[in-house]
Amino acid sequence: MRRRLSLGVLIVMAAAGVTICLLMVRPFVPGLVWALALAVTTMPLHRRLLQLIGMPNLAAAISVTGVAIVLLTPAVFIGWQVGVQAARGLEVVQDHVESGGWRQTLARFPLLRSVVQVVGTERTPEQSSRAIVPEIERQAGAGLLSMAWGSLQIALALFTLFFLFRDRAEVLDAIRSLLPMSDQETDYFFARIRGMTHATIHGTVVIALIQGGLGGFIFLLVGVPNALLWGVVMAGMAMLPGLGTLVIWLPAAIVLALQGYWGKALIVGAWGALVVSTIDNVLYPALVGRESRLHTLPVFLTIAGGVSLSGAAGLVLGPVTLAATVALIDIMKRRTVGAGATPLA
Repeated sequence: MRRRLSLGVLIVMAAAGVTICLLMVRPFVPGLVWALALAVTTMPLHRRLLQLIGMPNLAAAISVTGVAIVLLTPAVFIGWQVGVQAARGLEVVQDHVESGGWRQTLARFPLLRSVVQVVGTERTPEQSSRAIVPEIERQAGAGLLSMAWGSLQIALALFTLFFLFRDRAEVLDAIRSLLPMSDQETDYFFARIRGMTHATIHGTVVIALIQGGLGGFIFLLVGVPNALLWGVVMAGMAMLPGLGTLVIWLPAAIVLALQGYWGKALIVGAWGALVVSTIDNVLYPALVGRESRLHTLPVFLTIAGGVSLSGAAGLVLGPVTLAATVALIDIMKRRTVGAGATPLA
């Protein structure tokens, strides 16, 4: 009796410790998720480097440095350019409001005037327009804080990535020892997670960046102001389920048409419809193949839920959690059915 009581106390203490650890780690989940995603997608290259060098610490340091250079160099440059263009855009909006140009715009487009009146029912359109600038400035301040927090998450991701590269075998062995599965079941479980991670990174993030680049290119070509900024926004929209690049290039084409630039509007519309919005149908099979074997609807829902809970990390965390859950259900079903079940693939 005393032994059972002691075991129960140990279980409660261990559960409490695990809960506290999870609460402490929770703010850093985005960085840890991206570290795991980068480790899974770049591990083949790291293995080759390790075979050439033969020194785990040096190979891990070189791999992390390579990942940082490949990812951070363009990210810092694009982020700096986006910040510059956003600041210029804020100045243009402020000048437009203070000079009375916004009032002329509202007079030219009655529909826009009606929208402004609906948004601010107790204000005149002119008052509502003047309230835009402070709101943009407030959002810009929040954006700076988000950038600082994002930089911390990136540093954490690279720090964690080093140990995932160097101690990969020990980490996998530790996880295997905790999982109540056979070796075959554990291999299947890891394979499903690895496949979904590849599918998410290649099929969502990479393709969205390509679509944003193509959209920014056509905006730059036709002379749309702040083309790089809108290309980044387009890439972000492409990553979010249910939105896509249509919400950026279509309004741009409409605005160009309303301004009388029919040729540019047709170019943007045709490029957006025929290239930007359809290129994922060509790239997805080539980049992903059969790595993702789940239906589109549950993947869509888990991405949406993951983004709402964890921000950008939810793009990976949601589908990977779904894949892990499906794998566990498959293992459970096989154990329940028995030896006559279909072998784990």
